[in-house]
Amino acid sequence: MASMSMMRGTALPMRSRATAPARMAAPASRKPLNVVARSQASAVGIFGTKAGMMSYFREDGTCVPATVIALEGGNMVTMIKTEETDGYNAVQVGYKTVPERKVKKPELGHLKKAGCPPMRHLREFKLPRKDFVEVYEPGQQLEIEDIFKVGDEVDVAGKTIGKGFQGTIKRWHHHRGLMTHGSKSHREHGSTGASTTPSRVFPGLKMAGKMGNARRVVKQQEILKIDLARKAIVIKGCVPGKPGSVVEVTPAKIVGKNSGLAPWQLAAIPPMKKKEKAPPAEEASAEGAPAEEAQPSA
Repeated sequence: MASMSMMRGTALPMRSRATAPARMAAPASRKPLNVVARSQASAVGIFGTKAGMMSYFREDGTCVPATVIALEGGNMVTMIKTEETDGYNAVQVGYKTVPERKVKKPELGHLKKAGCPPMRHLREFKLPRKDFVEVYEPGQQLEIEDIFKVGDEVDVAGKTIGKGFQGTIKRWHHHRGLMTHGSKSHREHGSTGASTTPSRVFPGLKMAGKMGNARRVVKQQEILKIDLARKAIVIKGCVPGKPGSVVEVTPAKIVGKNSGLAPWQLAAIPPMKKKEKAPPAEEASAEGAPAEEAQPSA
C-alpha cells in the first residue's frame, strides 16, 4: 500500500510529443490550375457507334479488355450559342447522316442553315467560357486526330442495356430468404417500413422495378489506339450500351487538373483579361473636388 501511495504522489514524466514537420512552401513557378465546373462539359467531344469488345495486347505483352467505337458520318458543328444570344455558351454537334425523309422539316431547315447534311442526333456541349466557343464555327468538321491522341483519358456516355422488370436480387444485389424451415418468401424483398408510424414507405426504398435503359457515364477511360483508316478508336474497358448504340466521347473532366481542351484549342484562346478595380466612391469624389482654402482662425 505504501508503494501505491508513493506512486500516486509522484508525478509521472510527460511524454515528449514529436514535432510535426514544417510544410514545404509551394514553388513560385507553379501555374494555377484551371478548374472546370461540374455542371458543364470540359470540352466539345464527338459521337461514335459502339462496335463491340475485343482483347487488346500492349507492347509489353499484357492483355486488357477494350471497346471499339466506330465513327460514322457526321460529327459536324451545327450551331454556336453564346451568352449574348442564348444566355449560355454551348456548341451543338450533329452525328449520323440520314436521308432527308427521316428528318423533320424544322430540323432539316436548321441543318441547311448551318451548311450541314441531314443528321439524326444533335447534342449540345455547354462550355464555361465564351472563348472556348469562338474556336468553332457552323459547318466545321470535327476530326478525331485534332481532339484526341493515344494515351488520353476520356469520358464515355451512353444508354445502358435494358433488362426489363427485375426483382431486388438482380436489381439491387439483395440476399435471398431461407429455402427451408417453412419459409414461403425465397426471392421476395423484406419489410418496406413500419406500420402505424410513419404509415408510409419512404422515398428511395430499393424495390423491384425496371432495370437498365438509362444514361450512364464511365470516366477517365484510356485511349489505346486510333485507327484513322477505319475511322475507329479503341478505348480501355467497357462502355455503356450494346453494339450498335450511339455513345458520346468527351475529354475526361478532371476537376482541378485540366480544362479538357485540346492543345490546338488552348492555343487559339486568348488569355483572360484581369478586371481593374474601380476606386472607391469616397476617394473618387475627393479627387474630383477642388481643394478648400484654409481660412485664418479668429
